[in-house]
Amino acid sequence: MLGAAIGAIGACGVARLLASVSPELAAKDPFTFVWVTLLLVSVAALACWLPARRAAHIDPMVALRNE
Repeated sequence: MLGAAIGAIGACGVARLLASVSPELAAKDPFTFVWVTLLLVSVAALACWLPARRAAHIDPMVALRNE
């Protein structure tokens, strides 16, 4: 969540920079910022959850014997 917040702040700065270079671009589109942030957080959560779910089904003694 901290990374998403830092990224949103950075995206606002980059959006202002791009809007100053090209006047056709909208500098602040809150719908896009929120949607992209939620999408990235969801993908990161899924990428963490799937391996953790798989690891939770393994018996610790079996895993230790194999190493």
